[in-house]
Amino acid sequence: MTEPLTFPPLLWGEAVAADAFEHAAMRAATGCDAGLVVYALAGHVVQAALVFAPEVPLRDAMAMLPLCGIGFQNALGALAPPEIAVHLDWDGGIRINNAACGRFRCIASTTDPDAVPDWLVVGFPLPLYPLDDPDLAETGLRPDQTALYAEGCSEVSPPALVEAWARHSLHWINRWDGEGVAPLHSEWRGLAYGIGEETTQGGKTGTYLGVDERFGLLLRDADTTHLIPLTAILEPSP
Repeated sequence: MTEPLTFPPLLWGEAVAADAFEHAAMRAATGCDAGLVVYALAGHVVQAALVFAPEVPLRDAMAMLPLCGIGFQNALGALAPPEIAVHLDWDGGIRINNAACGRFRCIASTTDPDAVPDWLVVGFPLPLYPLDDPDLAETGLRPDQTALYAEGCSEVSPPALVEAWARHSLHWINRWDGEGVAPLHSEWRGLAYGIGEETTQGGKTGTYLGVDERFGLLLRDADTTHLIPLTAILEPSP
């Protein structure tokens, strides 16, 4: 039997065999305590999700999505070879050496930006190796898509990655709680992927200028600058 993972105080773990994100959302909706880390380590994908109980409106609580992305970058940066570069898409995508490699998902008890949600869940699936190429014989044939082990991270164990992600995310939660959103902005901007490039979000296409104070995307088209709130990428509430 696999040993349970170890988490810092205020966080606690629960292993599952199925979809960690969906399980975390179900547990949150039925009233579990905040700080639950649900994880699934079997197969070719590592999954983890963290349950929050925000005390601020959803528009502000959505900062937990980029926060968890920063926690992931910090975690993998501590475990992977130094040449591995991790960047973050605005909508939750994870980039390893500029190629897409999993993504963060977010769901809450409400989609009303002004309401304080009862709970919020942020989680990710991360492919370890392509399901159709477990021996990595075709690495490099799809330069826009990758997997963790295809990028030279085969020494990174899924349990250690999940533990480190939870630990680094808790560090940033404490900073956000004590210092506000400014440190998050500063750290995230250095990891943001695609600023200055053309993107399509919310049915609009234009230049990705950056984000506002609540991590809403600023998109400039031929006519004006649009603000797409981060709440736009929430998954439907159960």
